[in-house]
Amino acid sequence: MIRLLDDLDAEGAAVGVRVDINSPIGEDGGLADDARLLAHVDTISELCRRGARVALLAHQGRPGGEDFTELRAHAKRLDELVDAPIEYCDSTFSSDARARIDALDSGTAVLLENTRFYSEEYMSFTPDDAVNTYLVCRLAPALDAYVNDAFATSHRRQPSIIGFPQRLPSFAGRVMERELDVLGNIARSPEPRIYVLGGAKVDDSIDVARSVLERGLADAVLTAGIVGNAFLLADGVSLGAASAAVVNERSHDAVKNAGDLLDDFSHRIYMPRDVAIERDGERCELDLEELPSDSSAMDIGARTVATYAEILEDAGTAILNGPAGVFEDDRFETGTLELYKAATRAETSIVGGGDTASALRKLGLLDGFDHVSTGGGAALQMLTGDTLVGVEALDR
Repeated sequence: MIRLLDDLDAEGAAVGVRVDINSPIGEDGGLADDARLLAHVDTISELCRRGARVALLAHQGRPGGEDFTELRAHAKRLDELVDAPIEYCDSTFSSDARARIDALDSGTAVLLENTRFYSEEYMSFTPDDAVNTYLVCRLAPALDAYVNDAFATSHRRQPSIIGFPQRLPSFAGRVMERELDVLGNIARSPEPRIYVLGGAKVDDSIDVARSVLERGLADAVLTAGIVGNAFLLADGVSLGAASAAVVNERSHDAVKNAGDLLDDFSHRIYMPRDVAIERDGERCELDLEELPSDSSAMDIGARTVATYAEILEDAGTAILNGPAGVFEDDRFETGTLELYKAATRAETSIVGGGDTASALRKLGLLDGFDHVSTGGGAALQMLTGDTLVGVEALDR
């Protein structure tokens, strides 16, 4: 049984809260987007309002990446967003970090330094090993309770996700609670359930398609983007060398795996009927009979949009993961824009995180959906009917 914030006696307690505020970093070193910070405001504000002393744990970027940096800018922005003081500490589990937690007044918070500044946090552990890491062993004694609000990171076996629940009374934050309420109950959502799988993560999307079809979670799978191109190639459509190269760059096994899935579930998998390419600097739509093309397929065409939109509008649950094309280019945003609009007219509409949520923000379509997930890989995993190691840790 997973305990929620309602079950936590917060007054005066030192509460470690794992959040996922991993954000794009601008050229000036500041935050280029604060969407992930905004998601956690409810949890942090509630704990402060209830008198907790809050120690926030978070990561930013990966070692070697351009976005791998300290969390000073994040603390500054959180201090602006949350109606309670948010400090910044440039260490994570040192004696100074523990002292800062101990010195917190009730109703205030401190954001500890990037957990991935320490190698343990970008390694994969079993729960029994995670509990013995430096992070957990040194920080847990300074805390009275642990809250996991980092749904988007809870598919990873990191100490800050699966270690603390074995040492401390543990609870799900409000972000985690909302995600589990929706994604954890996907099998009980209204039918028919229609999955739209697009974007560039071909292998992941094919795995999702197989899982939801085999488990009976999906009545139909609509494919688009590079995922759709992989299925077209598997079905014998000659897209052209440029489109085939893009698919093969993403995955050498994608066409074969898509073909195997078509053999088993061709009656429930829908593929694009036309595609949009770039010709003389303009958008040009081609029916499949007009292919191959020297130019890469960049979006689905109007015939596909019309077919998919009709299916989505009659859906009990529309589940979107991945854009329909290169939505970042205004010439090729149409497919994504129209499919997402159609999905909002389903009885229930659910959006996976990552690139899908980015597309929504870029297209100005955040309103109208029943649930927009904060997670990319985590949402994908739950949408297949699986659980997450971070959730299992809370339930131990």
